[in-house]
Amino acid sequence: MPNKKYVYLFEEGRAEMKDLLGGKGANLAEMTRIGLPVPPGIIITTEACREFYRLGRQFPPGLEDEVREKMRVLEEKTGKRFGDPQNPLLVSVRSGAVVSMPGMMDTVLNLGLNDQTVEGLARLANDERFALDCYRRFLTMFGDVVLGIERDRFERVLEERKEEQVIKYDYQVPAEDWRQIVAVYKRIIEQETGKPFPQDPLEQLFMAIYAVFNSWNNDRAIVYRKINKIPDDLGTAVNIQTMVFGNLGEDCATGVAFTRNPSTGAKELYGEYLVNAQGEDVVAGIRTPMPISKLKEDMPAVYDQFAGICDLLDKHYRNMQDVEFTIERGKLYMLQTRNGKRTAQAALKIAVDMVNEGLITKEEAVLRVEPAHLDHLLHRRIDPNARLEVIAKGLPASPGAASGKAVFDADEAEKLGNDGEKVILVRTETTPDDIHGIVAAQGVLTSRGGMTSHAAVVARGMGKPCVCGCEAIRIDYEAGEFRVGDLVVKKGDVISIDGATGKVMLGEVPMIEPELSPEFRQLLEWADEIRTLGVRANADTPEDAAKAREFGAEGIGLTRTEHMFMAPDRVPIVQEMIMAAGEEERRRALDKLLPMQQGDFYGILKAMEGLPVTIRLLDPPLHEFLPNSEELAVELTRLRLAGGDPEEIKGKEEILKKVRALHEFNPMLGHRGCRLGITYPEIYEMQARAIFRAAAQLVKEGRRVIPEVEIPLVGELNELKITREIVDRVAEEVMKETGVKLEYVVGTMIEVPRAALVADEIAQEAEFFSFGTNDLTQTTFGFSRDDAEGKFLHEYVEKKILPEDPFMVLDRKGVGKLMKMTVELGRRTKPDLVIGICGEHGGEPNSIEFCHEIGLNYVSCSPYRVPIARLAAAQAKVKAKGAYAASQTV
Repeated sequence: MPNKKYVYLFEEGRAEMKDLLGGKGANLAEMTRIGLPVPPGIIITTEACREFYRLGRQFPPGLEDEVREKMRVLEEKTGKRFGDPQNPLLVSVRSGAVVSMPGMMDTVLNLGLNDQTVEGLARLANDERFALDCYRRFLTMFGDVVLGIERDRFERVLEERKEEQVIKYDYQVPAEDWRQIVAVYKRIIEQETGKPFPQDPLEQLFMAIYAVFNSWNNDRAIVYRKINKIPDDLGTAVNIQTMVFGNLGEDCATGVAFTRNPSTGAKELYGEYLVNAQGEDVVAGIRTPMPISKLKEDMPAVYDQFAGICDLLDKHYRNMQDVEFTIERGKLYMLQTRNGKRTAQAALKIAVDMVNEGLITKEEAVLRVEPAHLDHLLHRRIDPNARLEVIAKGLPASPGAASGKAVFDADEAEKLGNDGEKVILVRTETTPDDIHGIVAAQGVLTSRGGMTSHAAVVARGMGKPCVCGCEAIRIDYEAGEFRVGDLVVKKGDVISIDGATGKVMLGEVPMIEPELSPEFRQLLEWADEIRTLGVRANADTPEDAAKAREFGAEGIGLTRTEHMFMAPDRVPIVQEMIMAAGEEERRRALDKLLPMQQGDFYGILKAMEGLPVTIRLLDPPLHEFLPNSEELAVELTRLRLAGGDPEEIKGKEEILKKVRALHEFNPMLGHRGCRLGITYPEIYEMQARAIFRAAAQLVKEGRRVIPEVEIPLVGELNELKITREIVDRVAEEVMKETGVKLEYVVGTMIEVPRAALVADEIAQEAEFFSFGTNDLTQTTFGFSRDDAEGKFLHEYVEKKILPEDPFMVLDRKGVGKLMKMTVELGRRTKPDLVIGICGEHGGEPNSIEFCHEIGLNYVSCSPYRVPIARLAAAQAKVKAKGAYAASQTV
């Protein structure tokens, strides 16, 4: 049986062979195929790397013979011989994974040099200094990259010699000094490894290949793969390419360029180069490179050829390219091309421009922009050129950036915010009691909590920056300060937070205001043409609803009525309702809340005129609206010791008694949702009346409104039957009292596993389902979200027990299976049943793709994520279409 082919000449490959040849190798092969000036070379496949690891870090049988054979082909092509002292062939060795990975092995240049070939190179170039410079570079790279010797050992020798000779730049070092430096470098290698530097070029080559394969599993690469969710079993290719020299004199150069501007997306060549330099000099920053436009003056013919090649690559790959090039004695060589990294602004502009230039389709343009790119553009961000004094780092919980005075109390944040002061609310963690402070603050910083903690969810909903779980800060509420190590930040000191990176900075930092470019709007218009999944928003105020509409929401998928109960002027009335001794007293308190709730619903329904608005009836347990029992007990003790007012003490004792009576061991699974509505039907009755009276008022004003009343936490058909009867009865009463015919529907949230299992029964009484995937994830896994995220979830992800945090990215295997079952069972009973999702997952691209796949009607997310959801829904449709087309061609 013949050996597997592990080594390819450049001309044997093409762009489509990326999985086998790695990204770099496939692109070198493609450039060779289309006739560009690429120095010849060979590629060792990723398959060889995988086999190397399978065999316990041994080269696969036949690999070395194949490399020797292909090196002979390179010798024939170039007329040079590997190891020939008269006319030596020199090569560069680079890693090249399927996915670009900065953590991988660095390049080795000038491989093939030894004590004999360096003399041959000097004669051929007629330049001894140049040849010895190449040799010392090779020794440095080989020592560092292949042998693992600290690069600094070599650099120190060079720096000391330059200081002795009062020389600033490497290219000023004379030949004799290079000769002495080379001798020192070889001694360092022997000291560090116990062996002399290998003089045999083939031995050098196989050691370098071994080092590339080995680097696939170095610490940098493993960490990079983990962060970027790159599989560990892809392996890396090895690219071996004939050397060309940009450091032979003034008619030589080396550089890096982009076929379009990677910052703005403008269609212009962008990059820089150095005359008389090797590739590493451009990125090392020792000499200041010149802008690519200067090449037009220095070497006009080469510039014209280069500009033509860049234009060809841009059109051939139909994407902005990042290219590396070398000019050797006036002749241009292309060393690499790959899709260039770009800013969010550039990604949008390039995608839209390429459609207008006829290079790509609208569907391709939609796939070219990452949904996360839009997130950056929708929020204020820190000026990338600003100098920052970073004092701590937490979790990037809600994008955007803000500066303001540190404030530790929500009431004070509200007061200062209303007075026009800019504040950052700093808390250990936030609770629903802090909502008014969050509204008034520019941003939120917490020392505890995860990416789906209360602060994170609320801030994202409001489009405010938030940094959570910043454990480095120690908050002292009494002293009104927080500490980071020895640094003390007092109340009133200005701090800045960056919700996109999690950084906390001292002082005010310069910001860039968001602006929605014409390209932004154009791309989203195309996304809307393509997608079939609807996009709604979660909004609790008319302002949020208006913002959602502005961002393209097609309705409200969740209005949380409990947030309305948290307003400072309402909390006493809500508490009065909870403290009531019986139904009559409770109804009196509810009568006071009724006009307030009616006003809330009037504002939201009006803002979303003509579009559906899903209003969830009260969901959290009642104790959430009462003071904390421990704080109350402390307050009572203080009052008693101080001989406080007996009436006040009595009142607080009553509240404490009620708080303790309402205490639950596991409130998330306790007396909440529809269970509250069944025990205290008057609460749901008041809310339904407020909804329908607001709707009737708007209908009388000539507006079309579509309220959707949502019953939370249903897990049994009878729960929905009982609560639905309340809603329908109140609707009838309001229609009779106002003489207005109302258009409304009643449905439920699917947030406990039992609801999914009996969805066919529940569908008998529901006109819509909406997945509350935050709670459904908790109840499916048996996780308490705050505890799980704070204590062990990060470890589960790190140890690959779970691929992602299931509160961030929908768990398709478990929660997803329940969702799929719900859709199938529900539509078996009611084929036209409307089904959506309103958890945090509704704005996460991977989860949106799954929602498209299982046939949901819409996703709902915070207003600022609506554009992201619109784009992700279009991408899901394009990908599904592509998968279907591919399946038809098999």
